[in-house]
Amino acid sequence: MAIVYLGLGTNLGDKAANLHAAVHLISGKIGKVISLSSFYATAPWGFESENSFLNAAICVETSLSPLEVLHRTQEIERTLGRTHKSTGGIYHDRIIDIDLLLYNKEIIQTPELTIPHPLMLQRDFVMNPLVEIAPDVVHPVFGKKLSALFFKEKKEDSK
Repeated sequence: MAIVYLGLGTNLGDKAANLHAAVHLISGKIGKVISLSSFYATAPWGFESENSFLNAAICVETSLSPLEVLHRTQEIERTLGRTHKSTGGIYHDRIIDIDLLLYNKEIIQTPELTIPHPLMLQRDFVMNPLVEIAPDVVHPVFGKKLSALFFKEKKEDSK
């Protein structure tokens, strides 16, 4: 069994209900939910919107491969009403977004999937909830605990 960390986000409709629905579908289609972070209200990142986000992180135990997890998360997004994925760095409002952040200690770089998620350390809306549920998980590329990497980033941002 693999341990997978996913980032969840929504900025349309009943945001808490969207996150709960995603967690329910993840539990049914990907695997056993081990932990779920608090929900964090955040400003949009990478684009302008009048709609704030609600974000969370979830830890799941799964027998699926990384690509199977990716495909199932995309299926869940479509089930919940997401019609467009962000492409080419152009972001927009979304009913749900599910990002595959970590899969065991694997490092994967393919045209379809990059693990660990390449922008996770730059995004407070990912790291706040992730560090809440996985402070001692070691980042497979940097070899340091997520909490140490996140608080180091926070210190450098405040300089």
